[in-house]
Formats: sequence, structure tokens, C-alpha cells
Amino acid sequence: MNIRSLTRGDGVVIGAAVLLFIASFLDFYSTTGGDLPSAWDTDSYRLVLPSVFLIGFIAAGLLIAGRFQPESRKVLGLPLAAWGTVLAVSAAWSALWALITCPSQIDLGAGSIIAFLATLALAGVALFGAKVPALAGALMPEPKPAAVPPYGGQPQPGAGYGYPGGQQPQPYGSTPQPAPPYGGTPTPAPTPTPAPQEAAPAPAADFTPFWFAVPVARPLFAEDGSPTPIAELAPGTWYLAVEQRGAATLIAQTQDGRRGVLNDTSGIQRG
Repeated sequence: MNIRSLTRGDGVVIGAAVLLFIASFLDFYSTTGGDLPSAWDTDSYRLVLPSVFLIGFIAAGLLIAGRFQPESRKVLGLPLAAWGTVLAVSAAWSALWALITCPSQIDLGAGSIIAFLATLALAGVALFGAKVPALAGALMPEPKPAAVPPYGGQPQPGAGYGYPGGQQPQPYGSTPQPAPPYGGTPTPAPTPTPAPQEAAPAPAADFTPFWFAVPVARPLFAEDGSPTPIAELAPGTWYLAVEQRGAATLIAQTQDGRRGVLNDTSGIQRG
């Protein structure tokens, strides 16, 4: 479960569910002589509790749960978000009729009015949340990765090992040079010829790690070139790109710390 995959629309759904829960304990109808019971009194209101409040709670739960489930997981042929949308519209429709059919000798209570507004918000987000940019944005801002120096960059002067006047690094395999006497000139030691090594693809020199999300599920392969995927990147989840190999290949890191090669970077969303 990745809470950063929640959108602002999901935040509205959660707020509407809380508001609906509060409205269920308020007076559904009222009279000039006093207040009437809440919707939990089924002897007075019959189907108001299950048709407005309980269906609204279930709709909100399905809409949020569908955010953390893969699109391929369905119930009776429909994804959870689709079921949540149907129930949210049904709850809003029932709440509207509870307002329309209010008996003439009594008045609307706070519970019925707030319930209608809450279910209307649920239905509106379920139907149009993905199409409104203000609702489709991330609920929580993505953390910015720590700035790293470019590949091959030089350390800051005076920052420890290698600074001018300090101990200088010796080439691998060379003979350490003895410290010269005070005021003397050090004798240079012969530098061995390094053995030839296989050229490896170098990462981009100006690459900076960033967060990204994939539009559809895509496999993540091991860095050793194995054809078997080590993980699958799911849409709606943010991953960290730690290195770039070529123009269209990224080294990505999953939330559990696994690293692998993402060969298909088309259509990815940068955080």
C-alpha cells in the first residue's frame, strides 16, 4: 500500500465519508415542537439508513480500496472503483429523494441536508475526479530526492581525503611512496600500466535521480541482463530512477529496495 498514490479526489472521498458518518447521528427531520430521531432509528425512517448512509460508507471504502488494487482485480467482472461509483450515485439519488419526499408537516433536519451534500460529493468525485486536474493531482507532495553530484564530479576543496596539502590517493597496485625528509624532494615511484578492462556503459553525466510513475504495468529486469523480470512496476505507484543507461533505459529502485533495468520508459510521469 502506497499512500502517495492517493489523489486530491481521494481526499474529498475520505472527507465526505467522515461528514456522512457525522450526519447519521444528527436529526434527519425536525419539527417546530422538537427534534426527531437520527437515521439510526430504523423504526422511524425504515430504509434511510441502508439506502443513504450504509451504501455511502461502502462506496467510499470501495473507491479508496480500488486505488491500492491492480486494475486486473475485479468483482463480478467490474473493478472496485466501478462498484464504488455505482453505489455512490445510488446513495446520492436516495438522499435527494429523502429531501423531496419530506412530509409537509415537518422540516428537513441537519442530518438529511448534510447527508445529501456528502453523497453528492462522493458521486461527483467518483464520476469526474479523474477528469478534473484539481482532483487528479497527488494528495501528498512527492519527496524530492537528495541532490547528488554529477557523475565524475570533483569533491569540494578542503573537504577531507584528497584536499590540497593532505594525503593524496595512490593508484591501485602501485608501491606506496615513503614520506620525504623535511625540505626534501620525494622520489617518484614507477606507475604500473593498468590492465585493459571491458568498457561498461557509463551513466549520463548530468543525470539527477527523480521519482516517476508508469502509465501501465511494466517489467523490471535484473542489471545482469537476465531475461526473467525481478519485479513489475504498477501504475499509481512512484518509483525512484537512480541511473540512466542510454536514451530510453533507466535503472529504477522499487519501494523495497530492489534495483533493476526499465527498458520501456515511454509515457512515464515524472514526479
